Amino acid sequence: MEGFLQALAAGLLIGAVYGLMCVGLGLIFGVMRVINFAHGDFMMLGMYTAFYLFTAAGIQAFFGNTVGPFVAILLAGPVLAVFGYFVHLALISHVSGTRTASLEGEGHYAQLILTLGIALILQNGGLLVFGSVLASIRTPLSSSAWELGPFFDMSIFLNKARSIDMIVSLAIMILLSLLITRTRIGKSLRAAADNPTAATYMGIDVDRAHRTAFALGCGITAIAGGLLATNYPFHPFVGLEYVIVMYAGVVLGGMGSIIGAFWGGMTIGLVQQMSTLILPTQLQNAAIFAVFLLIIFFRPQGFFGRMVERT
Repeated sequence: MEGFLQALAAGLLIGAVYGLMCVGLGLIFGVMRVINFAHGDFMMLGMYTAFYLFTAAGIQAFFGNTVGPFVAILLAGPVLAVFGYFVHLALISHVSGTRTASLEGEGHYAQLILTLGIALILQNGGLLVFGSVLASIRTPLSSSAWELGPFFDMSIFLNKARSIDMIVSLAIMILLSLLITRTRIGKSLRAAADNPTAATYMGIDVDRAHRTAFALGCGITAIAGGLLATNYPFHPFVGLEYVIVMYAGVVLGGMGSIIGAFWGGMTIGLVQQMSTLILPTQLQNAAIFAVFLLIIFFRPQGFFGRMVERT
C-alpha cells in the first residue's frame, strides 16, 4: 500500500507538468487546427533558455540556487512566446489561417512538411549551438522531499522540486483558463477556433488570433519544459522523447479541449509512475500506450471531446 501511494503521489506531481506540456500543444491545435511536429523542440529551446537565464544572465547570483531556477523558468515562457510569435509570422502563417482556408484538407500537407522542417532545424541548430553534453537546471529542492505522515505506519515523500512544479503548473493552468474565458483576447481565440469565417465578419483578425495562440502555446510549453528540467537532464534532441507524449495527452483529453489536454497529460503521468509497480522502467512507454489504446477504444473522442454523429 505504501508503494502504491508513493507511486500515486509521484504520478500526480509529474502528471501536472505533462498536463501543462499538453495544454500548450492543445491550444495551438484547438485554435489553429495545425499539427505542430516542432512543438517538442520549442520545449527544448525553453529548457535551454531557462538554463542560460539561470547560469549566465545573473539570476543565479541574484536569487540563489533555490528560487533562481523557478524565476528563470518563468522568464523563459515570455521569451519563447515572442520567438514563437515571429516564427508563426515568418513561416507558419503562410500555410495556415485565412490564406489556406479554401484549400481544406490539402493545406495540411504543407503544414506537416513545414513543421517537420522547423523541427529538424531546431534540433540540429541546437546541437551546433548547445553541444551534445547533457544539461540540467539543478536546485537543492531536487534532492530533498517533504514527508507526509506517518499515517498507519506509512509515510509519503513528496519531492520538493516536483511539488513546486505541480503548483506552478496548476497556477498557469488557472491563469490560462481565466484568459480564455474572461478576456477579450480569449474571446477572439475562441471565435477564431469555432468559426474563422464568422469571426472575420465580426471584425476579428483571425491571423492575429492564430499568432497569439501559437505564441501562448510555445510559451506555456517552454515553462513546462523548464519545470521538467529541474529533475531530468536534457539535450538538443529531448523534444523527440516528449512530443509523442504531448500528442497522446491531447488525443486522450479530446482534440480541441484545453482542459482535456491537461487531464490527458495528468493521466499519462499517473500511468507512467503506477506502471513501475509491476513493470520495469524500460516498459513505461509501452504501458502508457497500452492504456492510451484502451481508453481510445472505449471513448474515441477522448475525455472531453464530443462524439461526432454520422448522418
